[in-house]
Amino acid sequence: MIGRYTLPEMGEIWEENSKFRYWLEVELAVCRAMAESGLIPKKSLRNILKKANFDIKRINEIEAITNHDVIAFLSSVAEYVGPDSKYIHYGMTSSDMLDTALSLQMKKAAKIIDKKIAEALGKIKQLALKYKMTPIIGRTHGVIAEPTTLGLKFAVWFTELERGRERFKQAAEMAAVGAISGAVGNFANIDPKIEVKVCQILGLGVDKVSTQVIQRDRHAAYITSLALLASSMEKFATEIRNLQRTEIGELSEGFAEGQKGSSAMPHKRNPITAERLTGLARLLRGYSISAMENIPLWHERDIAHSSVERVIIPDSAIAVDYGLKIFNDILERLVVDEKRMLENIYRNGGIVFSQRVLLKLTEAIGNRDKAYNIVQRNAMKAYEGMKGFHELVKGDKEVAAYIEANEIDNCFDLEYYLKNVGKIFKRVFGK
Repeated sequence: MIGRYTLPEMGEIWEENSKFRYWLEVELAVCRAMAESGLIPKKSLRNILKKANFDIKRINEIEAITNHDVIAFLSSVAEYVGPDSKYIHYGMTSSDMLDTALSLQMKKAAKIIDKKIAEALGKIKQLALKYKMTPIIGRTHGVIAEPTTLGLKFAVWFTELERGRERFKQAAEMAAVGAISGAVGNFANIDPKIEVKVCQILGLGVDKVSTQVIQRDRHAAYITSLALLASSMEKFATEIRNLQRTEIGELSEGFAEGQKGSSAMPHKRNPITAERLTGLARLLRGYSISAMENIPLWHERDIAHSSVERVIIPDSAIAVDYGLKIFNDILERLVVDEKRMLENIYRNGGIVFSQRVLLKLTEAIGNRDKAYNIVQRNAMKAYEGMKGFHELVKGDKEVAAYIEANEIDNCFDLEYYLKNVGKIFKRVFGK
């Protein structure tokens, strides 16, 4: 991932030096497990633990000759350890170390991501409770529909992000397994109890059965759950982008002092951060497809997945980590224009209250089609700007023949649309 979108804590997990540190951590865990089983002399283990190290420049030099990164790494480590290096990687295959180390990286990345999800959930909950009863127009097909509350919008975000968090937690747990099972996964050259001990040392689960590699459905679930998280954030960002439209103006990103919106138009205040979330989500969805295509490897393995994963796993974790960071920033600085919300509810003379008038008129007339035609006729006139909807309905003789003026006024009461909001919040937040 480019530096622009890489935050330090997450980026450190995937940098080259860290990668080799994780590789070494796995190799040393295997040595410890073997020493406990009497397969490596205790003295040799102490020497290995004391001296084991690597040199990235030297690894690159060796790889230029061997064209094999794991062999290059092990050769560099051997130069530090000396003769006892014969016990390192004993009975293992490259993927034992690579996949188990990757699991460690993914597990650590998941903890960082989960922390930021929790932060976002906390901020969304605060917004939901703050604006629990704040009226805003609901829209369907992009067109004004009926009043709802801003708090309910945030409650929807909260529950969706909760699901995304749980989905990712499950996928991360599924991916946090190790495999030390040998060349085709049948433990021909290494005892299964070594694998169990290694996973205990590393804090990983044990892959019940593997081939030469841990099966890639685990990794696909991890990446796909990140893509779903990004897609949810895009959904929230798209709502902000739409409500920031000049013609709507109900929500907007905070605009910092000294910030510029356009090189040409000084008046511009653009939702650039929300748009960035949209772009990142597009990237993640593409990565999820690549992750799923890594599942069908040939026989006990091929390495078609390897080149893909070098890009998509670090990039997915880094992109979601960054996306959550800027999403939290948006939530922190979100601008809410309650006055504009009310103005939009009552535009065209409160045309959004048409269903209330329809229900009242249907009850009085006893014929829904007739009532619908009367209400729609007045609504279309209001759209055309002849008069406001409220005024038109009150002035309609056909309506007046069935409904008293005060009953018509009651149809335009916002409180009607808020009466059950508290019950929904009790479901979501318990209060």
